[in-house]
Amino acid sequence: MVAEAEAELDQISAPDNDGLAVLALRVAVLQERCEWPALRAAHGEFVRGAPAEAAAWVTWAYAARRAESLAAAELILLDAERLHSAEPTIQFNLGCYACQRGALAEARRRVDRAIALDKKFATVAATDPDLAPLRAFEQTDCQPRP
Repeated sequence: MVAEAEAELDQISAPDNDGLAVLALRVAVLQERCEWPALRAAHGEFVRGAPAEAAAWVTWAYAARRAESLAAAELILLDAERLHSAEPTIQFNLGCYACQRGALAEARRRVDRAIALDKKFATVAATDPDLAPLRAFEQTDCQPRP
């Protein structure tokens, strides 16, 4: 049904096709198709129009990670953090990115913050592949140092 949704979106004429609602649907189609570069661009546009949507920042970063790099995704979420400091998903993902960079103390701090904001992240942290280096380090009875 993705092709049908895209065809319907293409039939929306100006100026109605420039709204955030239409863009949100286009973003959903791009995400379903795993078209990361296009999704990254579209989500950037969406976030500029709706910066209060924390989930949009997370998806934008997700697309940037796949289209470009982990560093590009991290920059997006660092900007998002300024507006959404209490959003657990942003904290968790920043923890994952820190872990992948080898900044284990920062990763632990961010993951702990995400868990404090939403307990479900304790379960997610136990299996998330991005956090494997942190789990392995902590199993050696060492603690990440600031």
